Amino acid sequence: MSTTNNVANDKAEFGILKVAAAQESWSVEKVVAAEFPIAPKENTESPVPFFHMLERLKTTKREGWRRFGIDRGESISDHMYRMSLITMFAPESLASKINIPHCTKMALVHDMAEALVGDITPVDGVPKSEKNRRESTTMDYFTKSLLGRVNGALTGQKIMDIWQEYEDSVTLESKFVHDVDKIELILQMVEYERSKPQLDLGEFSWVATKIVLPEVQAWADEILKEREEFWAGKKHIKYTDVTKPDEKKVAQADEYYGGKENESTSMNGEA
Repeated sequence: MSTTNNVANDKAEFGILKVAAAQESWSVEKVVAAEFPIAPKENTESPVPFFHMLERLKTTKREGWRRFGIDRGESISDHMYRMSLITMFAPESLASKINIPHCTKMALVHDMAEALVGDITPVDGVPKSEKNRRESTTMDYFTKSLLGRVNGALTGQKIMDIWQEYEDSVTLESKFVHDVDKIELILQMVEYERSKPQLDLGEFSWVATKIVLPEVQAWADEILKEREEFWAGKKHIKYTDVTKPDEKKVAQADEYYGGKENESTSMNGEA
């Protein structure tokens, strides 16, 4: 069976964009050919083709939750939208040091490549280098092929620069947004547990140990305290149980996401 057919079959379930196997050849062209009845127009001065592309962020689900039986969970854009709002609540001790509007934009674009790449997690078997290649290739396609002639290519270049800043995770703004990424995951973990009382998603709480900024850690502590109150008297995976998870799994996540600032994963993979 051809790779194109495999990609097409992966979309059999609405809202689920499964990741092409690591051993298969992946390209933007193959995904677009398989997934779009009408291919987006390239090299046009109109941003409308890109607007249509963004729809996939609304319908593509975050993969990690599905591994726990949550089939109708949040989409990629659901995740990024709440992140963007959270950035606006940075405490003054942090807000005085960073560009908040810039952080909000970063939250809105940081997972944009997943519109075509899908939500890749460590358990998918796609090496970090291949994940990075797919994502950077996709961002090139978005910002050059779809937006290269829009507004003199300025908007596309701005999007690419913001995305790359997040990937590099060097600036204080990018570190804040990485931390917010983890906060949004922890919030969603608690909310899914509340809606499904028998569902223990405690191992995802490990991401709290990877938060860098004390202002964001304070939010995480409050959320995890709420969780302990919810589970009071019932057997569950506690935050303290996963602060020292399996070393092999930790090493896998560290290599995959590039260390403390770039992790957003549980022991089974990111949400």
